[in-house]
Amino acid sequence: MQTKFPADFIATDRGRRANEILRSCVHCGFCNATCPTYQLSGDELDGPRGRIYLIKELFEGAEDAQRVTQHLDRCLTCRACETTCPSGVAYGELADIARMHIGPQRTGYAGVLRSFLQWLVPYVGRLRLLARVGKYFKFLMPASLAAQVPNQITQGLRTNTQGTKQVLLLQGCAQQVTTGGVNESLQGLLKQLQIGVITAPKEGCCGSLDLHLGDEDQALAAVRGNVDALYPLLDSVEAIISTASGCGVTVKDYGRLLVADPVYAERAAAVAAATVDVSEYISGLSSTLTAKYPGKRIAWHPPCSLQHGQQLDGLVETVLTAAGYELLPVADAHLCCGSAGTYSVLQPQWSGQLRDNKLQSLQALQPDLIATANVGCQTHLADAAKVPVLHWIELLA
Repeated sequence: MQTKFPADFIATDRGRRANEILRSCVHCGFCNATCPTYQLSGDELDGPRGRIYLIKELFEGAEDAQRVTQHLDRCLTCRACETTCPSGVAYGELADIARMHIGPQRTGYAGVLRSFLQWLVPYVGRLRLLARVGKYFKFLMPASLAAQVPNQITQGLRTNTQGTKQVLLLQGCAQQVTTGGVNESLQGLLKQLQIGVITAPKEGCCGSLDLHLGDEDQALAAVRGNVDALYPLLDSVEAIISTASGCGVTVKDYGRLLVADPVYAERAAAVAAATVDVSEYISGLSSTLTAKYPGKRIAWHPPCSLQHGQQLDGLVETVLTAAGYELLPVADAHLCCGSAGTYSVLQPQWSGQLRDNKLQSLQALQPDLIATANVGCQTHLADAAKVPVLHWIELLA
């Protein structure tokens, strides 16, 4: 793809990287075949190829930034297009560059809602307080926001455990409040194997929410805060483990995000290199694990952040099968469930359609349980599923 960027933009690190990514696109359109939003709308501009053209126009000084923003805001950043692309176009990175170029500001209700989410979600104390109070005021909230108020509030890990070796477990923000039992389950499993679990007292949000909303300053501040919290503990642990694949894919990217920061680059790269998804760690221990619910038939939903973002496909399935579960075939397993971080709040109609389609596929063969690997997918699917939706770690004993 040919580009004609202004000299001042191409002179920046961001401009050079955007130019490199855009020039790797050969316009083949294979990406549209696996894009969830393109399949919903049939509009070229709601697929990766169309968005790439819009982003190119944006960087070249297109006046109609509103049109670019509209279609970019509809993007889930599921990165299914990257799995499909024969040219290796780093679409997710390009989309984030475009979002940071536009900035987080939006007008009207959308702007207020985005600012509120940035104020709320990354802060566990605020999130827990709103969850406690919010259930009494759901009738006053917009439907998309009321749907996010959990019926049950959970706690993060309260104690560390010791073992012959140790891992550092990321607690996340929303996960502590909505699905805290996931990390408790993992801690219990690892304790059986004499593997200790510690947490970082000053760990904060991974930064993904601000990053995908285009707030570069706030996102990188969160990343630096986590590097400060995690790096000093690296020498005492075997790995940093994430049970939320959406957080894990971001932490694994810390090295790239801070590559130009002379103070943090080396430490950020070390934190990223030490971070693994729980499936990567557990897969080496799977022979010692058994089914907590023997005989149950499982429909497995691999989150986009796991199968496309981290390119980890097949590990969870292998562990669950080895534990004795029957995994049912699921049509269109590559497609997003519609959660995508704040997407279910900011784009509720599209998110709802995607969830309905996903649940139709997951429940087609009448499973006993649905399993997934990310807090957003778990809570989003559970709101409308006919069967329990659990993190796959909760299925092991």
